[in-house]
Amino acid sequence: MSYGIITPEELRMRLDIGETPVLIDVRQPEEHEQSNIPHSILIPLDILSSRIEELEHFKEHELILYCRSGGRSAKACEYLYARGFNVLNLIGGMLDWEA
Repeated sequence: MSYGIITPEELRMRLDIGETPVLIDVRQPEEHEQSNIPHSILIPLDILSSRIEELEHFKEHELILYCRSGGRSAKACEYLYARGFNVLNLIGGMLDWEA
């Protein structure tokens, strides 16, 4: 693994002090509609490669990716890291975020 990780607690602290990280939700639209982290961008894992150009202007920023439990976002992190993006995977995904 070459990308970084972030815990829900670390992300909450960063949001609480006013940081505005680029949050990418790689779940499906129906999952995103049920619950999400505010201001996140929905780009499902299965279409990430076809929408990567939308992220190019964020290449100098840190991207925090999440899914339900961390598995899909780990795959997305690997994909984006290999293409030069600075990415962090939210450990435990929405399950831990909402716990």
